[in-house]
Amino acid sequence: MAAKLLLEQGYKVIGLTMSIWDETQNIGTLNKSGCYGPSEAKKLKDAVAICQKLGIEHHIIKLQSAFKDNVLDYFCSTYMNGRTPNPCLICNQKIKFGLLPQTAKEQGISFDAFATGHYARIQYNENLKRYQLKTGLDKSKDQSYFLAFLSQEQLRNLIFPLGNLTKREIKKLARLSGFSELAEKQESQDFLETDDYSVLFKKGTFQKGEIVDIHNKVLGEHNGLINYTIGQRRNLGVAGQTEAYYVLEIDQTNNRLVIGPKRYLYGTICKAVNLNWVSIPAPVKPFWTKAKIRLQHEAASCRIIPLNGQKAEVHFEEPQLSITPGQGIVFYDNEIVLGGGFIEKA
Repeated sequence: MAAKLLLEQGYKVIGLTMSIWDETQNIGTLNKSGCYGPSEAKKLKDAVAICQKLGIEHHIIKLQSAFKDNVLDYFCSTYMNGRTPNPCLICNQKIKFGLLPQTAKEQGISFDAFATGHYARIQYNENLKRYQLKTGLDKSKDQSYFLAFLSQEQLRNLIFPLGNLTKREIKKLARLSGFSELAEKQESQDFLETDDYSVLFKKGTFQKGEIVDIHNKVLGEHNGLINYTIGQRRNLGVAGQTEAYYVLEIDQTNNRLVIGPKRYLYGTICKAVNLNWVSIPAPVKPFWTKAKIRLQHEAASCRIIPLNGQKAEVHFEEPQLSITPGQGIVFYDNEIVLGGGFIEKA
C-alpha cells in the first residue's frame, strides 16, 4: 500500500525486498509468524506478485551474511551476556535502512528516496536544522519505537507513506485496490518463526541450572537461561508458592534464574547506553521527558541525566514494571522521538 500511494502521488516506484534467511539453518517446528524463517520463500514470491500487479520493477537483495553478522550475532551475544536482545532495533538501523538501500545502489539500482510501510512520520525542524522522527498518526500501530536508532543521513531521504493514515484506512485502501488478501493477513510478526531460540546457538551452549528466590533459596531447576526473560510468569516449573512468582533476574555468571513476587519487578532507575539522539543534538544537561522501555509500554515521565560518552542515567517519576537489561529505551517529547538507547542496570 505504501508503493500504491507513492504511485498515486506521481513517484516512479521500484520494489526492493531483502532476503535474509539462511537455508542451511534448521529452526525446527514453525509455530508463529516471523521475519526470520523458511517461509521467506513464499514472502519473496508474494512480493514479486504484488509488484507485478502494481506494474513496478522489483529486485531481491540478498543480505544473509550481513544479517548474520549484525543481527543474529548480536542476538546471540546479548543472550550469552544474560540480557534480553531487541533484534528489530538493530535490524532497522543496520540492515533495513542501512545495507538494503546501500547494497541496492551498489548493484546499480538508482533511486532518490527510500520508502517503507512503517507507521511513523518525519518532519524537518528549521530551528535545529535537523530531520525529526515522529510517531505515526495511528497511535495503536505506531512503530517509531523501532526506528529510534536511525541517523540524520537515513532520515534525510526517507518517506513513510502510511504515517499519516490509520491501519483501518490502509486496510480499506487495500480492499478497494484489489488487495483484499493483504488486509486479511496476520498483523503481528516476531523475530523468529519458532519459540525455540536455542536453535540459533551451538548445541550445549545453555545448560540447566538452579532457580532461586531473592534469598538464594533453591526452588527448582531451569532448562537453560535462553528460555526466560525478565517479568516472565508462565512455564517456570515452580509450584507451591503463596503468591505468583516472576523472573526477576537472569544471572548468567552463576547460571541461575532468580524469581520472586511481582512487587520486586518494579524499579525507578536504569542506565541507557549506546545512545542515539535521532531528533535533537545530544543533551548535556539533565532534563525531563518521557520514555518507553518496550513497544507496548506507556511512555512514562522521567529525568534524563547525561553521562560521559553515549550514556545517561534515567530516573522515572513513578516505579516501572520490568525494566529489562538489553531492551531498548526510547525517549519522547509528545510526538517527537528524541532518541533511544539500550537498558543497563544503574
